[in-house]
Amino acid sequence: QVQLVESGGRLVQAGGSLSLSCTTSGHIFSRYLMGWFRQAPGKEREFVAAKTQSAWSGDISYHADSVKGRFTISRDNAKNTVYLQMNGLKPEDTAVYFCAAGAIHCSDYGCAASRNNYNYWGQGTQVTVSS
Repeated sequence: QVQLVESGGRLVQAGGSLSLSCTTSGHIFSRYLMGWFRQAPGKEREFVAAKTQSAWSGDISYHADSVKGRFTISRDNAKNTVYLQMNGLKPEDTAVYFCAAGAIHCSDYGCAASRNNYNYWGQGTQVTVSS
């Protein structure tokens, strides 16, 4: 059974920084598409960032336009962990952030951003940005 466990969410002031972590089962981590999504109250879950890794295409990262330049996804295969570094936080970044894993290699943004391509989800961690 694949398990994803997020951590790092908390209350932070606008303009501040936060780092989220997601630790998962080691036997699938290095081969899977890893992503972050978020869901604000009353809104649909939206794509934030993803990272895919393969022998033929290397390491590819994708970021939503709304977070590009402020958020960065990274992964540490030795620790079976994917991170989301969030800088320049805004009140509109307030949401529950979910880590997700997909048994697929994505070579374009549309693929990485689609919720349908993720097989496993974490329980979420709350990020609240105060103005």
